[in-house]
Amino acid sequence: MQSSPARRMTIGADVVAGGGVHFRVWAPRCRSVAVEMRDPAGIARLEPEGGGCFSTTVRAAGTGTLYQFRLDEEPRLYPDPASRFQPDGPHGPSEVIDPAFPWSDAGWHGLTREGQVLYEMHIGTFTAEGTYAGAARELEALRDLGVTCLELMPVAEFAGRFGWGYDGVDLFAPAHVYGRPDDLRRFVDRAHAVGLGVILDVVYNHLGPDGNYLEAFAPAYFTDRHENEWGKAINFDGDDAAPVREFFVSNAAYWIREYHVDGLRLDATQSMIDRSPRHVLTAIAAAARSAARPRRILLVAENEPQQASLVRPEAEGGCGLDALWNDDFHHSAVVAATGRAEAYYSDHRGSPQELVSAIKWGYLFQGQRYEWQQRRRGTPALDLPPAAFVCFIENHDQVANSAHGWRLSRLTSPGRFRALSALLLLSPATPMLFQGQEFGSSRPFLYFADHEPDLARLVRRGRIDFLRQLPSVDDARMRERLADPADPATFEACKLDLRERESHGGTYALHRDLLELRRTDAAFLAQREARHLDGAVLGAEAFVLRFFDTLSTEGADPDGGDRLLIVNLGRDELPRVVPEPLLAPPVGARWRIRWSSEDPAYGGGGTPPIEDDDGRWRLSGHAAVVLAARAVPDTSRSLER
Repeated sequence: MQSSPARRMTIGADVVAGGGVHFRVWAPRCRSVAVEMRDPAGIARLEPEGGGCFSTTVRAAGTGTLYQFRLDEEPRLYPDPASRFQPDGPHGPSEVIDPAFPWSDAGWHGLTREGQVLYEMHIGTFTAEGTYAGAARELEALRDLGVTCLELMPVAEFAGRFGWGYDGVDLFAPAHVYGRPDDLRRFVDRAHAVGLGVILDVVYNHLGPDGNYLEAFAPAYFTDRHENEWGKAINFDGDDAAPVREFFVSNAAYWIREYHVDGLRLDATQSMIDRSPRHVLTAIAAAARSAARPRRILLVAENEPQQASLVRPEAEGGCGLDALWNDDFHHSAVVAATGRAEAYYSDHRGSPQELVSAIKWGYLFQGQRYEWQQRRRGTPALDLPPAAFVCFIENHDQVANSAHGWRLSRLTSPGRFRALSALLLLSPATPMLFQGQEFGSSRPFLYFADHEPDLARLVRRGRIDFLRQLPSVDDARMRERLADPADPATFEACKLDLRERESHGGTYALHRDLLELRRTDAAFLAQREARHLDGAVLGAEAFVLRFFDTLSTEGADPDGGDRLLIVNLGRDELPRVVPEPLLAPPVGARWRIRWSSEDPAYGGGGTPPIEDDDGRWRLSGHAAVVLAARAVPDTSRSLER
């Protein structure tokens, strides 16, 4: 048997230095495997290596060769499980891709966890074009807004003309509907050139229902020992699990190595069930960081049970990830904004204390009973740094989990939306905006997926059943009005109108100014690595956060010092006396307004004085203000005689 050339990946089609392509596939159920290529390469038999792997080098093949595998001389041809590109979709031939690219980002050092502002983006709806190239032209605008890192919704190849990407089936192949592989590389390279990081949402808990051929090569990719609400569970811990684990671990490293992405957002990690001594998430984190060196990367997990161990070091029994999505903050903020607390919102009251606690401690549920699920939820996370929590008031799931896919800016008053935006963007957690949120997009975000008719009917029925958990949607008249996921009009309705950056200029200016304040004010900067803040409830819907300035040196920065963020989501509060020490100004100073969500530039109605000369406070309704201390003349009388 001929010796195998050095490979970038353990399986797939690798271009060989000096000419040719080396094909390698894991197919333990097969007696024989052949690769059939479009002319002139023809057909070549892969030789068994042992361990279920087959390989061969075809000198006549090269970059751009289209190929498929024939298993055991069956009539059907299959795409490569590790295909780097599917130019005609998941059912067609794979294409040999040379990952060599003229990168210009040698000076890019990657991302730290602290200091990031994430922006969740769906390539297909971010621009009218719905391509990597179209999105790349908007990168400077996002940088100027104050975003530091893009979080791309999944781009792995999926069936159909449009979709969210969470039903990907070719995990190594960038979706052809958005462009070619080098178009994605140009997007990342351009992002780095303008100072933006890029992390990629990846789905390792299931594969999509259409175009998934892994089982034809190896049934051991899946298992029935674990339950999975989206289909067959991945076999991370059963018989023949080692090559399966290697497939997913190498995929994580692949995106970082060949596309220079700055990290990953791992979808629904609670469904990556693994009883092995070393959890596959730990292996993924280690492989991803190794592939990135010397760059630094950011690894974020979605984890519905709120398992804090995911972001603890492996030496402490954790998985070594960096951050966790914080649904608790979102749920409490939405209930506060809308007054609606149905279904999975039902255990959140949206109270001032909840919001203060979410800002101070991250998860609200860290082991207490969660009535919606009839069990305890979460694990202790009081020791985690604030940046370990990704907070948001919109994301793809939460906007779409409604009858109309409306944005929060449409579901609440303008004042409440501005106030909650201030809370999000000035909090010590890692904030994330969902595309269009920064200008209060009028476009909805709905669930859309293009499938063949029979599957499309099942998907539509499944979506209706899912939304029936919301009593407001579980009404026959409402269900009739739900958008059809397979209708192209549903997809088109979700495309952003980027002209709203100007027509909704007040909201856009609000987000830009808040991000500048977050980036430049010492008291907010001081929160990056520790919680130098405290908070208190001031009224039925009002609260204060005090951000302690631990960075400014006395006398060095006239604008330094502590900051107060006062948020009132209810009616005006006019307390004559406020027995709360967090409101006490520094000696010889009084609080002044540094920033207000009611600034007319944002569409607000103006901000009256917060405190009069006699110490009486006024907390305007549906508003947030940032206060800074200002020195006042000393009018006190000396106690000396």
